[in-house]
Amino acid sequence: MAATKPQYSKEEFGRLGDEIYTRDIYPQLQADSQGKIVAIDITTGAWEIDNDEISVCNRLEKRYPSAQIWIIKVGSRYVRRFGANRTQKAKTR
Repeated sequence: MAATKPQYSKEEFGRLGDEIYTRDIYPQLQADSQGKIVAIDITTGAWEIDNDEISVCNRLEKRYPSAQIWIIKVGSRYVRRFGANRTQKAKTR
């Protein structure tokens, strides 16, 4: 499948995704949704939820082949974090 060309700048893409999530999706989520991944098509507002990023994106793309997908992890600011643990205390001898 060919990659879909982005229709928005990175900033606008993120702003729209967050806006749709906050306004339309978050109020509908159940307590057991914590930690799950939400994939949102920012052009239609359609969304899917699952434990796995790939599965949730595939389901959304199956419904909307040209989806512009923004993903969010419920209850977290990050879908994934990279880098060393910056809060680790130095070892003492």
